[in-house]
Amino acid sequence: MKRSPMELAAIATAAVPGLAPTGVAGVPDGGDDFDSVLIVDAQKNRWRVRSPRHEEASMRLEAELTALRTFSPNLRASLPFQLPSVAGTVRQGSLRTFVYHHLPGGYYDLDSLVGLGSKTAADIGTVMAAIHALPDTVVERSDLPTYTADLIRQRRLNELDQSATTGMIPSRLLRRWEHALEDVALWRFNTTVVHGDLHEDQLLLEDGKVVAVTGWTDLHVGDPADDFAWLAAVSDQSFADTALEAYVRVRGDKADPHIMRRAALAAEFALAQWLAKAIGSGDPARIAEAKGMLTDLDEDIAEHGGQPISVVEPPRPPRTEAPTMRAAEPAAAPQPALEPQDEDEPEDEADEPTPQPVPVKPVALVDPGPATDAIPLIRRALQSESTADDRDTAVDAEPSTSAIPLLEAKRLAEEPPEAKGTDSDEGPQPA
Repeated sequence: MKRSPMELAAIATAAVPGLAPTGVAGVPDGGDDFDSVLIVDAQKNRWRVRSPRHEEASMRLEAELTALRTFSPNLRASLPFQLPSVAGTVRQGSLRTFVYHHLPGGYYDLDSLVGLGSKTAADIGTVMAAIHALPDTVVERSDLPTYTADLIRQRRLNELDQSATTGMIPSRLLRRWEHALEDVALWRFNTTVVHGDLHEDQLLLEDGKVVAVTGWTDLHVGDPADDFAWLAAVSDQSFADTALEAYVRVRGDKADPHIMRRAALAAEFALAQWLAKAIGSGDPARIAEAKGMLTDLDEDIAEHGGQPISVVEPPRPPRTEAPTMRAAEPAAAPQPALEPQDEDEPEDEADEPTPQPVPVKPVALVDPGPATDAIPLIRRALQSESTADDRDTAVDAEPSTSAIPLLEAKRLAEEPPEAKGTDSDEGPQPA
């Protein structure tokens, strides 16, 4: 169920008693899963409201609430970024809307984020290293999923089999992904705590530095490469390389040497996952778009080779040498019948010259040379569930100065929800 900013502002007054909204602005969030706004109250305090559109999204917010409660004050203080804190919730039917205390910083789209330069890239790598260094108990106490490396690989193989049954994925991609999944060396890694939904829309920055990380709905123990998948779509490879270098400096020998190969695989495979979701929705436009992006990726890999996603390179088809072409020999002329010769008559000693075939040089095969890394066409797939229609290049999440019509907000707020009140250990506080 899609909700307007006015509705979300009214719902927030039920979630946080005493909240009096005076301004509202949309903020980036999962386009298919959540509606999200930033509101300002009469005391100029800011609050973020997230409302799920369906039950699965609501369950993810419930999981995030459980996870955030396991971050003790000492653990929060040890991190180089801030975490969200829930101010209150309200349930309407089967869906639960959450109100969060406002966090500092602004949102940037991927191209603008890359434009901030190497210092920002290094800071992102440091932030990712801090996430992956979190103790597993954060996940265990929240009763959130924990996956082993073998289980992660098996889940991907199952997804690949299901994707193949659609008949919509180019065979070259299926073979490429299958080879990577069967590359045992690629899947020898140590699992870590993983954010699970990390990308540019979850990072809040000030002066080129990450000051807060949001969107902890998919927190789990699993493959750290999943948090790098969004960087595989960066057009400027040096930005991703700088982030990885900073990550390795912090993680040391705990850093996985093949993390970017699995990240590139996860980024490509996101297109197949998006296709499956589009088929499930029954939306012909989304299905056609997903198929088109898979075709573009297939053609790009055919032309440039694609990013490396395997430790052991897949076998290449054998090259066959062109056969040597020879001139056709003329057919032998019919021989006349031999007449008896006189024994005294000498035979003709000069034989006619025999035509010799003219050899033709074999045609040499053209060596295509080394393949260059393709830039995968995956950014829209990775961002399809997290791109807001109203986001500018750098969104400061500044609410509009126009006041919300209080009568309209009060009318919406008076519609009785099934339950309301605060579920947070913290009361309403200024941002």
